[in-house]
Amino acid sequence: MNNATVPEPRTAAALASRRRRTEAAVQRVHDAINRLRREKAQVSVAAVARRADVSRTFLYDNSEARVAVATAMAETGERRNQLLADQDDERQATWRERALNAEDALKATQAEILAQRTRIGELLGQVRDLEAEWTEEAIQRITTENTTLKQRVRQLTTDNRTLDERLKAARSNLRFQDRRVADLEAQITAPESAT
Repeated sequence: MNNATVPEPRTAAALASRRRRTEAAVQRVHDAINRLRREKAQVSVAAVARRADVSRTFLYDNSEARVAVATAMAETGERRNQLLADQDDERQATWRERALNAEDALKATQAEILAQRTRIGELLGQVRDLEAEWTEEAIQRITTENTTLKQRVRQLTTDNRTLDERLKAARSNLRFQDRRVADLEAQITAPESAT
């Protein structure tokens, strides 16, 4: 029975050692939380346990450590929520600005498209008007007249060339005749001067 009981001083020393280890672990938890805050990292049970070199079970079982982690997570959550809210406001402002710019560009584009469609409609109307004036029969008649006129131009060009050649020949004959007349006049006047 004496073996089953542990002497009192030994128990007190073990309890004191255990208390010191617990206090050291709790201090490491507080230090880990402070480091995570400084680094602006997310505070979680896993992150604190890893940084403080304690088990997750210790963080859940030890009331002081559990309260410290829960408080830090709540504060980080509030800061994170505020930061997210600020970022959301900033993003919404940016998106609002982009949406307004896109809306203005869309209105301008729609106005341009409407103007282009109107112009296309006008041009198509002009084309239809031109096509309406020219029936298939009229086109055929104009094509025939065009062919006839081309043939007439060729004929007139040939006739003009022929007439030009005749004119040159007539001028040549006239010059020849003028010389012949001059020679004859010279012969007629020459005998008179001899007599």
